[in-house]
Amino acid sequence: MSFPRIASPLAAILLAGCSSLQSSDHFLGFITPYRIEVVQGNVLTQEQVALVKPGQTRTQVRDILGSPLLTDVFHADRWDYVFTIRRQGAEPQQRKVVALFEGEKLKSLDAPDLPSERDFVSSIDTAKTPRKAPKLALTPEEIKALPVPPKPEPAASAPEGPARTYPPLEPRT
Repeated sequence: MSFPRIASPLAAILLAGCSSLQSSDHFLGFITPYRIEVVQGNVLTQEQVALVKPGQTRTQVRDILGSPLLTDVFHADRWDYVFTIRRQGAEPQQRKVVALFEGEKLKSLDAPDLPSERDFVSSIDTAKTPRKAPKLALTPEEIKALPVPPKPEPAASAPEGPARTYPPLEPRT
């Protein structure tokens, strides 16, 4: 059997394997290629949007929500805030918020289906094990159950001996 007869089918099989790697997220069921995390735009949450009220100036809206991702010369009274994130292990997300102005004052803010800050963080968290938030404060009952610290003993008298003297910081004139 000649080398070209063996090499041709073997090369075809190897090349076919390479093309399937590009279309699959898993190689042999356990190796996953690195996918770059892509984040674009401003993260807007319910808490931020609740601070924006009609009648606020463009500067006030920008201070709260940040600079808009899209502004159009032909639609100067419209600001578009678009947010997208693609993170490995989490569902891709896209949100759009539109601010409409009349002159320098905010007319309306269209912000459908925004998550709270806590919901947003949990939606992009890719940790495999659920984590419980640590307890940061004791209840009054737990404080009462704590042992009483012992009374401090009186301070010992100062050691005997000559007092230290230090040289002056500035030379005498």
